[in-house]
Amino acid sequence: MSDVTPLSTPLRHTPLHGRHISLGARMVGFAGYDMPVQYKEGILAEHLWTRAHAGLFDVSHMGQCFLIGRDHETTARALETLIPADILALKRGQQRYSQFLNDEGGVLDDIMVTRSADPDEDGTLMVVVNAGCKEADFAHLRAHLPPHIKCIIAEHRALLALQGPDAAVVLERHCANVSAMAFMTGSSTSFDGIPVHVSRSGYSGEDGFELSVHLDKVVVVNERLLAHREVKPIGLGARDSLRLEAGLCLYGHELDPTVSPVEAGIQWSIQKRRREEGGFPGFERIRCELSHGSSRKRVGILPEGRAPAREGTEITAKDGQKIGTITSGGFGPSLNGPCAMGYVESTHAALGTDVFLIVRGTPMPGKIVPMPFVPHRFHRL
Repeated sequence: MSDVTPLSTPLRHTPLHGRHISLGARMVGFAGYDMPVQYKEGILAEHLWTRAHAGLFDVSHMGQCFLIGRDHETTARALETLIPADILALKRGQQRYSQFLNDEGGVLDDIMVTRSADPDEDGTLMVVVNAGCKEADFAHLRAHLPPHIKCIIAEHRALLALQGPDAAVVLERHCANVSAMAFMTGSSTSFDGIPVHVSRSGYSGEDGFELSVHLDKVVVVNERLLAHREVKPIGLGARDSLRLEAGLCLYGHELDPTVSPVEAGIQWSIQKRRREEGGFPGFERIRCELSHGSSRKRVGILPEGRAPAREGTEITAKDGQKIGTITSGGFGPSLNGPCAMGYVESTHAALGTDVFLIVRGTPMPGKIVPMPFVPHRFHRL
């Protein structure tokens, strides 16, 4: 996990903070919030439960905002000046992953953008950003969007993530027709009469949903979901191990202001029109890297043995030459062994390449392998 908050910093609470305490969660400072890292059964059990059933995550610390213009084209083109995704082509209710970029093509944050499914909200885009970046992201939006685009920060909304193979059947008991939703779509609906915005998305590699709900109603929604035998509360520890096995980038680890989307292997999030037309920060670098390759690449690594290689571990070639650094690493409960991601020089990034990971001064053998480490189970129609 990134953004662990120093103990001296006053911590904010999500609306579910008291519930986490009552459930016996071990709390840690994360991105300025007091958050549950695990509950009584522990990270391993929570991870495996989510893979087999459904885990409920409190992600209310993340930032939500709404961009509102006179119509979709106006709002989409304004946001496209800051991100490389094709927002103009979004259909109603469609969601897209993208990044705020700096002028050098580095990632300031990675985000989710959803076009409203309501024809009466034709110019509305919902944007969800990372907790540790949200103040900077909102300032970035307000500083660079034209005056005719409103940026409404949704501090009145909380966010839950229900992830796992039982997520759809559980949520269907409260929200009609969510089982018919495709991956990366979203719409406003009701949860037992409570207004919610539901998207079929998440951060675990599993099928699942994210529910944006008013602060005053999130406790009710949370309790009704936890009442199902298929659902257990899950902390940040398992959230991190799930996304690592899924090979998903985490801001502050795989993504930062020096890393381009091409280096990170997420160039799939830059659609054809944007690759050709540009019009976003860092376009020249990204166009060059798309055409000629980047000097380094994000890769997946499986260490031999049982010892994990943590963030910051040096990666060397067989001759001892340093070729890169681990950005995320740990034990993969579903793999029953360690896995890691990191950046290596492109000349050493081929699948099957043998490497060494310098763990506590000792070279530990590993191999560059395809990602994800555990197959994705997103619900694609």
